[in-house]
Amino acid sequence: MPSSALAHYDVLTAMLAPAFFLTATASLLTSANNRLARINDRLRVVLKELEDTSDQEYRDVLERRITIQRRRSVLILRGGQCLYGAISCFVGTSLSLAADAFLGYRIGLLPTVLAALGVLAMFAASLYLAREARLAVATINEEMDHRHAIARMRKREQAADKAAERKEQHASDDR
Repeated sequence: MPSSALAHYDVLTAMLAPAFFLTATASLLTSANNRLARINDRLRVVLKELEDTSDQEYRDVLERRITIQRRRSVLILRGGQCLYGAISCFVGTSLSLAADAFLGYRIGLLPTVLAALGVLAMFAASLYLAREARLAVATINEEMDHRHAIARMRKREQAADKAAERKEQHASDDR
């Protein structure tokens, strides 16, 4: 095979390397978009609960949850922006590799810089997504604790009601 044909294969091989990063980035972006959709769904439920309640203590709890959901959505948004930036960098890497070969290898470090920026953007996105996941777990733990406390309170109230009924029954039997 002539050396120019080998050079073409080398260029094509080099252009494919960013495709692996593109695949990973697209997977993270899909995950981030799904998480954002779940945050929006949860926010709608909390807003409906806020609308339907008049208990000020519970309204305060719901307001805190809304604040956390907003924080989560901002983290996901920033992570998504980083991921879109990474995609752009990886596509730019492939294109600059092709252009560099076409122009006789005069572009220099541009493909390497674009690839490094893409990896840094993925890293930043991963940090945003990790922070959001931590907030999500804290939120669900708080909600479970709150629901568990309500269930315990209701159980105590039911036990107290039953005890009062028994006491009332005994009092009426003694008469």
